[in-house]
Amino acid sequence: MNRRAMLLAGTAAAAVSGGLAYRSFDSDLALAIARTEGRSQIVQTRFGRMEYAVAGAGAPVLMIHGTGGGFDQGLDFTMPIATQWQIMAPSRFGYLRSEAPPDPSSENQADAFVDLLDHLGIARAGLIGGSAGALSALQFAIRHPDRLSALIALVPASYAPGRPPVRPPNRFAQAIIDYALKSDAVFWAGTKLAETRMIGALLATDSEVFNHAGADEQARARAILRNILPISRRAIGLGIDARLSSNPKPMAIAEIRAPTLAISLEDDRFQTAAAARHIAATVPGAKLKVYPTGGHIWLGHNGNVFAAIDSFLSRELGSSNSQEIR
Repeated sequence: MNRRAMLLAGTAAAAVSGGLAYRSFDSDLALAIARTEGRSQIVQTRFGRMEYAVAGAGAPVLMIHGTGGGFDQGLDFTMPIATQWQIMAPSRFGYLRSEAPPDPSSENQADAFVDLLDHLGIARAGLIGGSAGALSALQFAIRHPDRLSALIALVPASYAPGRPPVRPPNRFAQAIIDYALKSDAVFWAGTKLAETRMIGALLATDSEVFNHAGADEQARARAILRNILPISRRAIGLGIDARLSSNPKPMAIAEIRAPTLAISLEDDRFQTAAAARHIAATVPGAKLKVYPTGGHIWLGHNGNVFAAIDSFLSRELGSSNSQEIR
């Protein structure tokens, strides 16, 4: 009887725990969906609908988000400079409410940004391309030099000579890609049960870097990870980025003539320091800033990174470079 009672008690406890977990997941998913709603607009481009949001005031700057992002990530990342610049943050193909055309290439993404600028009446803008977003940012600089005032490649997931394809470093990271990036529930569970390993696998940042970061920077890392939810509304974009950025092709970046700044970190698990150096060595007059540690999300350097970005934009755009199409 005692054993039966213990079994029944254990079953009841598991049921209660499971119910509480489900309600917690359901609540967190609802909050994740709510934070992306009512904050953006839609423009019809030649490739279909594109979602975007605008924040701040000043000369215009396009912020192109990285893998797992959307307009919301673009706005979050640029909060430190949003009071000085007008930030235009689109959701790239397949993210949130942006459609994915049959050919979601970096070239077509760049052309879609031109349609957004036309819609907003902006002749030229600064451009920040983060992580996988740097691919379409570089193509924008190559294809539309007349629309670009300055270019910043932030932890660029772009081509570097001799750099091997980016692959998961271990079986756990592969499992995250295989399962967590295809399910809201599995991703959410991973953030609760293996947060540091999820940061290592998805945000390419070593656990030691995270553990030694200050409380504010740890909170920023957790927010970046948490805000990948809802995965279900970013899955198509994630798939596109996996194809384009895991083994990126060379681009004609020597043709870029806009003032250019490349920023990365030596210990970025996505090896973007090599790409940043390639950009700086190939784009005429480009500048380079590489920090020794901080991982893919530049932990411990957020203030420094955006101070450098703000200084670069101020030097190249000035405070009165907001040019509207007449």
